[in-house]
Amino acid sequence: MSGPKYEPFGWHHWPQDFWFSYQFRRGLGETQEGGGAVSEVLQAGSRIIPGDVESWHREWTVIARRNHERGDAELARGHVRTAMNCWLRAANYYREAEFWLDPHDPRRLATFSACETVSRQFFTRLTPPGEIVEIPYENGVSLPGYFIRSPVGGPKQPVLISFGGLDSFKDELWFMTGRGAVQRGLSVLLVDGPGQGGTLRRHGVTTRFDYEVPVGKCIDWLTARADVDAARIAVSGSSLGGYYAARAGAMEPRLAACIAHGAMWDIGARWKTRDDSHGLAKHMCWVFGGANMKEAAEIAAPFKLEGVLEKMRCPFLVIHGGHDVLGVENARTVFDYAQRHGVKATLRLTDAEETGAEHCQHDNPTLGQELMLDWLTDALGIDQRTLAYGP
Repeated sequence: MSGPKYEPFGWHHWPQDFWFSYQFRRGLGETQEGGGAVSEVLQAGSRIIPGDVESWHREWTVIARRNHERGDAELARGHVRTAMNCWLRAANYYREAEFWLDPHDPRRLATFSACETVSRQFFTRLTPPGEIVEIPYENGVSLPGYFIRSPVGGPKQPVLISFGGLDSFKDELWFMTGRGAVQRGLSVLLVDGPGQGGTLRRHGVTTRFDYEVPVGKCIDWLTARADVDAARIAVSGSSLGGYYAARAGAMEPRLAACIAHGAMWDIGARWKTRDDSHGLAKHMCWVFGGANMKEAAEIAAPFKLEGVLEKMRCPFLVIHGGHDVLGVENARTVFDYAQRHGVKATLRLTDAEETGAEHCQHDNPTLGQELMLDWLTDALGIDQRTLAYGP
């Protein structure tokens, strides 16, 4: 049995367990954005038994609680910066801890809630303070989110609306898009849409193919604010969110730019070959509201960009890992189709030598943010040379 090794897509901790290794690589990569400490993540990894969901939950919870409790204790001593660092690490560890739990396991919502608790403690102590928001949606349900203004963006700022995908939610998006946005003069709205985060876990709201609807609700909320530049609102979506963002970019004319952080073309067709033995089958069924993968694939049938993407009028970035373990072919399909239909599209494939070649640059999320947010500042006309920079 081979041991841990480095692959073109990054660190492969348990070669005998593809899915555990993929999720571990994700947590390890996000340490560089403040979402953990390398030693703590490797400590947890040394104690996790591959394929053992209980050991996964237990060991991530150990380091999450350690940081949560230390953060609270340091705040009581007046050590605010250390407390914030601890809470940010704890948030990402709690996110990892809940990942493989059954959707109906009571520990799942409890762990997710702990993640939100420490995220809120971090965001509300930023300058300017982040806001804990609820975006009015449908049927009395709101979409939970964090609205964070840039400290260098001026009084009326452009905004990036950032969504996750099948399994990422608003608290992780800080490490994937949020931090890079506020560093470059943009406000960011990190939000749980239908089928994601608190919207799914608390309200049971599954996903929908017409994601321009929740994106439109976010735009309605943003344009009512005096501190938002309504002419410069962009959207990004990561992984399955690459479909959500592209769909919204094509159908919502108020968007000024669109980023597919991981390209998706036709979800239903992709899932027809997958059965209930797939590593993420349980999660797919939960998000789409199917009893099994056959039902989930049927529900996913309208989740496709053919006949839709040509309606996009804003600049469009497709960024994709060149050695994405979930596949690379969708990136070229989406880009080629967009170009053939007159969309102002850019394709960026990351390669093994520069790293960041994994799905959504999970092995190097800093590179992913730099590529996405630099493209976005150019698209929105932000001159980074005029911004202030801290340490």
